Amino acid sequence: MRGFWWRNNCQIQGERAPYNALTWAGMARQFRGILLKQSGIQSLYLAAILAFVCLLVIHKSQAAAVDCQPTQGQVSRALFTTQIEDREPVNQVLILENKYTKVYFFTDLRHFEGQDVVHRWEHDGHVIAEKVFSVKGPRWRVYSTQLLDPTMLGKWTVLVTDKNGCPLKATVFEYVATDPNGAGSAMINLK
Repeated sequence: MRGFWWRNNCQIQGERAPYNALTWAGMARQFRGILLKQSGIQSLYLAAILAFVCLLVIHKSQAAAVDCQPTQGQVSRALFTTQIEDREPVNQVLILENKYTKVYFFTDLRHFEGQDVVHRWEHDGHVIAEKVFSVKGPRWRVYSTQLLDPTMLGKWTVLVTDKNGCPLKATVFEYVATDPNGAGSAMINLK
């Protein structure tokens, strides 16, 4: 009976759980050792916790298993900017001081006509916003904006995806506290 539950119940479609779940497998072995030393209600309680953790791992692994097919389109340009003029970015932001509270994300899409493309804004790995665009031409320039809370310092990412969530391009900038010594923002002027 030892190890039987884990081997037979924490599998996905007949295969062992993926790598991100292997750390849970080590934890399961530790729980199994504890279960063998405990008795009665304590053992049932720990088994319930283990089952819940296993279900979470399986659910996340299955949810992330989107079948991404190569697209015929191309993300020609993708960048952060502080301003858009005539449907073009004025500069490219690499590092932005928190005295700026608004940023744009610009993309130049090629050959995505008739498809939806998504800008997924993330702050330190947490999804903040999503904006969906319907592409209506062979070359389509779009941008989304994000108001920035000056206290939300750290890494900001926009992941450009297709309608199924398959990644097409990812771009990152760092949001930092304003430096009184002038180290500050890093931007490339494009005009």
